[in-house]
Amino acid sequence: MTQNPGFPLDVFHDVVSANSVFAEKFSDEHLTGTANKGLAIITCMDSRISPLAIVGMQPGDVKILRNAGARVTDDVLRTLVLATFLLGVNRVLVMPHTDCRMASATEAELHQIIIDEYGVDTRSVEFRTEADQLSALEMDVTRIRTYPLLANGISVGGAIYDVHTGQLSPIDI
Repeated sequence: MTQNPGFPLDVFHDVVSANSVFAEKFSDEHLTGTANKGLAIITCMDSRISPLAIVGMQPGDVKILRNAGARVTDDVLRTLVLATFLLGVNRVLVMPHTDCRMASATEAELHQIIIDEYGVDTRSVEFRTEADQLSALEMDVTRIRTYPLLANGISVGGAIYDVHTGQLSPIDI
């Protein structure tokens, strides 16, 4: 039986130290779990993206869902069901971005890179790559708009964020 190695403080020292500084200055704003501005943003996990800053909002205003490629997966839909019924979300922005790794290679190519460089066969995982970001965005916005388990009356839009200019470009879908 493997023993629990405990929290790897040596690896997360920077994180824990930064949190100590944050906690010293922290002031509870008594925010609730609802999205004060009624907005959910689905975006990529890319660290160049600061969703709240991009749309001029603050903590507590928005529900942020992130994954590789900003794709609308079953888990995103599950989360949106909860958000639209229980957390005040009445509008959803699907926001992929330029220069995205998920749009730069095919599914097979990414699997092969990981096999070649790391020796791990990842073909049991669907990465949901898509070279045509506009097509993927249209599919994902449509998937939300037609999903029968979301609260009635939500508005869904799609826009592409440019990581080099900071510009958000709404797309007619």
